[in-house]
Amino acid sequence: MFREVPVLPVVVPAAAAIFLAMLWYLHSRGRLSVPRAAVALALCVYAAGVVANTVFPIYLNKSFTSQWKVYFEPLADYGVGDAVKNILVFVPVGIIVPLLLAKASWWRVVAAAAAFSLAIELTQFLTDNLLGGGHLADANDLLFNVIGGVLGFGLFAALSRVPAVAVFINRFRWH
Repeated sequence: MFREVPVLPVVVPAAAAIFLAMLWYLHSRGRLSVPRAAVALALCVYAAGVVANTVFPIYLNKSFTSQWKVYFEPLADYGVGDAVKNILVFVPVGIIVPLLLAKASWWRVVAAAAAFSLAIELTQFLTDNLLGGGHLADANDLLFNVIGGVLGFGLFAALSRVPAVAVFINRFRWH
């Protein structure tokens, strides 16, 4: 049938390189610790999993049409299951971003979730139309991904208000 770009040989080295860069960043600022390295590892594993499941498969010999496809119509033919999945997949963004930033706020989480989701949707659009990707870009995914990031931040903020949990969380903060 179609030959595919292999996922693991692409995603694993990229995630490993980013992880090492993050460790170097922490070390160069005198902030390297096991909890902070765990955040870097969690971020790399999470991002690699999202990329592997949203960008791949990419087919090498798929036939192309001259129609460029993207779904812009909000909530049209969009199932509740898809919405819930996209929300849940982006909850970690709302938890990881405040650990990385000195001054995290809901709008910074919205910006990070929107940027990450937009990058995924643009990659899906380009791979589907230029390289033979197996996913379609959908504006609804972007919307529900951002909602997931905001819900994750709400969970993080609520947990941060519990004194014992806040002390624990602060060990993982980068700043």
